[in-house]
Formats: sequence, structure tokens, C-alpha cells
Amino acid sequence: MTKRIKAGLIGAGFIGPAHLEAVRRLGFIDVTAISELNQDLADSKARQLNIPKAYGDYHDLLADKEIDVVHNCTPNYMHYAVSKSAIEAGKSVISEKPLAMTSQESAELVELARKEGVLNAINFVYRYYPLVQQMRGMVSQGQLGKIYLAHGCYLQDWLLFDTDYNWRVEPDIGGKSRAVADIGSHWCDLIQFVTGLKITEVMADLKIAIPTRKKSTVTVDTFGGNRNEHDYELKTIVTEDYGSILLTFENGAKGTFLVSQISAGRKNMLLIEVDGSKSAAAWNQEEPNELWIGKRDGPNQIQLKDPSSLISEAKGYADYPGGHPEGYADALKMLMKDVYLGVINKSEDRHAPANFPTFEDGHREMLIVDSIVRSHETRKWVGVQYP
Repeated sequence: MTKRIKAGLIGAGFIGPAHLEAVRRLGFIDVTAISELNQDLADSKARQLNIPKAYGDYHDLLADKEIDVVHNCTPNYMHYAVSKSAIEAGKSVISEKPLAMTSQESAELVELARKEGVLNAINFVYRYYPLVQQMRGMVSQGQLGKIYLAHGCYLQDWLLFDTDYNWRVEPDIGGKSRAVADIGSHWCDLIQFVTGLKITEVMADLKIAIPTRKKSTVTVDTFGGNRNEHDYELKTIVTEDYGSILLTFENGAKGTFLVSQISAGRKNMLLIEVDGSKSAAAWNQEEPNELWIGKRDGPNQIQLKDPSSLISEAKGYADYPGGHPEGYADALKMLMKDVYLGVINKSEDRHAPANFPTFEDGHREMLIVDSIVRSHETRKWVGVQYP
């Protein structure tokens, strides 16, 4: 295809190996180095993931002149420092979300990346399902008509029990918002991507359902389930378990979404529906190969993921023929494909446009989360102040 690109992975917890698998599937990227919290852990992860070089300090990985692109897969509290150092080292950087712990930090990263001319991306992976691209194309072509309403939810159950605990519940590590910032940010990005409309105002009601949780004294994996079998210490919780948010979009349309990490049986239900003057469309991440299309004056439809029936904008995001399901790993591969093609294009043209979510998108989501938290605290509608 073109010259091979060498990448480094910083952080190999839940999401790091998913990044690794996605880029390896592309065929023109070599992940040559990994960094972890200490050398022993880095060595262990390097052996496990078959990565040649291991660094116990991410600064050493950033000093590796062989590395072109850095994947920032660290916990939330490290995102800012790692991305800032990567930009200063002149590396292209792909960050997990949230972009930083505060919108002040995220604004600084946007400005620094712009100043240094460094390619930057953020993992808003749900954009990259074929039927999400189809839904976006239908909206842009006017097939739904004027957008009146956008609504949905993002529901999980992995923190349903008081024995469920993870670093994400701790504000010093995960941030001042949890359910909204962790998964609600994905929903907000997706609904804006599909509709092409910015969220301009929010009204939020957030809730801590489990005020005290039992933190295991034994290290456990994210999304691993109940932890009753371990010794624990009691921890007071200050980040929300769920919330309801009303929205206003820039065209005056309204919306609402529910976000929860305590909804039994819902493992990763990200549902969006857009209701227009001609028709409606809805997509659920747990059934990603079906797109519901609603009609007033005719039969409703279910569009299946099939490249032969997709609009031109969506065809390129489906690699397999109809009847062959594509899911999360395939969407992540497609995001990485767009990003790495961007790396190639930028090497040829410093001003090449980005065809993928960037730090600017991550910063906008930080501003929306800020407004949601402020709305909950003040019990008022709050406008989102974009730059």
C-alpha cells in the first residue's frame, strides 16, 4: 500500500490490546514498542502481545526515534500528560477519551497540536459502524427531512452492585463526571455526528445510586463482574451512576438521553434515534447490523448491513458482504484506517484535512460534559460555550 508506519502503545489495559489488534489488521503498521507503569509490567505485556520493545517509562518510548505514532491508552488522569509529551516529541497521537481531566487541559492540547502541526485523533469509535455512516448519509441527503427530535440512551450494568469497583469511580483518576463523561460523551458525539448538529444547551439531572462501594483489596479487571469473594474497603462515591439529560440543538431541535452504568442486563446498549419531518431512523450498538427506518405513511423498514445496498458514503466502511456481521473490532479497525491514512497524507501535505475525530472533537465533548455537570449543580438550563 505504502511505506510501513511504526507505532508505540502506551497502556495495555482493557482498550490497549483492542487498538493493537485493529492496527495489525490494516497490514501496513508495525507496533514496535509498548510502555507500562513499570519495567516488569511492560516486559510482561510485551511478551504477551508480541511487541519487540518494552519501556517502563512512557518518556523513553516517546524518545524512541523509530516511533511515528503513539496510542495513548492510559487511564483518564494520564491522558493530558501523555498526549502533551507526545505532541512535544513530534509524534502523531491517538488518544482514548476523555481527552483530558478538564476542559482547560483539553483546550491546551488542541492549541498545542495545532501549533506543532501534529496529527491528533480521539477514539470515538461508534462513528465507524457501517450503518451509523448510512444513517448520517440519510440525514445529510434529506431523507429524514427536517430534524425535529433526537433521543436515545447509553446503558450498562457493570457497576450495578456495591461490590463493583473500578478506578473510573474515583474523581482523581477518572474525573469529576463518570457515567456522563465515560459513556455519555460517546452518545453526544454520535448524535452530533449523525445529525450534523451541535448540542447548544443542556438540562441535566444526575444521581449517585450507590453512595458507598466496596473496593476489593485484590486487583481486578474492568467489566469483570461482582467482587463478593474478595476482602474490601468501603469507599464513598461522588461520581454519578446515572443521569437524564435534555438537549437543544443548533437548529432548535430538541433531544433527550439517559445514561446509566447500573441497568441490569444492559451490557453496552448505545441507542440513537433521529426523528424528522419525513421519516425516522434508529440504531442500537448491541444490534449493529440493523438500521430501523420509521414511516408515517408506509411500512417501517429494517435495513441490513450490506455494502450492495448502502449509500456511497457508507460503502467504504463495510469490508464484508451482506450476511457477514461486523462489530466493535471492525469499527475500531475502520477508525484506525482513516487515522493512519491521515498520517500518510499529512506526511505528504502538512495541511491535509482530517477525516476522523480529532482533539477538537474531544474538547467539544469536554465542554458538553462541563455544561451537564454545571446544569445538575445549578438545576438550570446551561448553554455549551464552544470556542
